[in-house]
Amino acid sequence: MATIAARGLEGLTMAGLGRDVGMSSGHLLYYFRTKDELLLRTLEWSEGRLGAERSALLSRHHLPVAERLAAYVELYVPDGPRDPHWTLWLEVWNRSQNADAEARERQAAIEGAWHRDLVALLAEGISRGEVRPVDPDRYATRLRALLDGFSVHVAVGIPGTGREQVLAHVREHLTETLLTG
Repeated sequence: MATIAARGLEGLTMAGLGRDVGMSSGHLLYYFRTKDELLLRTLEWSEGRLGAERSALLSRHHLPVAERLAAYVELYVPDGPRDPHWTLWLEVWNRSQNADAEARERQAAIEGAWHRDLVALLAEGISRGEVRPVDPDRYATRLRALLDGFSVHVAVGIPGTGREQVLAHVREHLTETLLTG
C-alpha cells in the first residue's frame, strides 16, 4: 500500500516492490504467482483492516443509526484523488474482467461484507424507527452503487467531485430518501 500511495499503480512493478520490501521479484512471484494475485491479496489485507474499523464503528449501538451510517459513508468514500485503497480497488475491478472464478469469488466476498454490514445497519434503523421502512437489501444495493460511482470520481480526481462535495450529496440523498425526522 505504501508503494501504491507513493508511486501509484503505474509505478508498481514486481522488481520495484521487491526492492522496497527487501526481496527479489522472484521471491514475490513465488509467494504470489502473479501481479493480479499480489494486488488481490493486498486488497484483502487492506479490506481486513477497514472491515475491523467498520465493525467497530457500526457496533456502537448506543449511537443513532444516522450517525453510524454517516461513519460508514465516510469510511467508504476515498480521501481524495489517488487514494491508495481506491486506486487498488479500481485496478482489481479492471483486472477482474479476466480473473478466474476463485479470484472473482474473493472479490465478491470483500464487497459482500460491506453490503451485509449496511443491510444490518438499515434493518436496525428500521426496527428502531430511525429510518423509513425500506427493503434494506435493495436500498443497500442502490446506496452502494451511488457510493461507488461518486467514489470513482473522487479517486480519479474528476473536477467538482471532491470528497466534501460527495459527502454533502450523499447526506442530502440519505435525508431525502431514508432518514426520519
